[in-house]
Amino acid sequence: MIHGETVHSPLPMDLPWWMPDHFVFFGVLYVVIGVIGLGLFITVMQSIRDAKKADH
Repeated sequence: MIHGETVHSPLPMDLPWWMPDHFVFFGVLYVVIGVIGLGLFITVMQSIRDAKKADH
């Protein structure tokens, strides 16, 4: 990848990880997406658990 060339795919295997600006941006992006996904997963699991408790 040439400096200044745009990224055509956000997939981890297609990113130029040797470039610090891409490393920081996509690293933070993937961490934020992971935290949001984990929070959503925990919320869904707690909702299912509470629904089973209330069912009796």
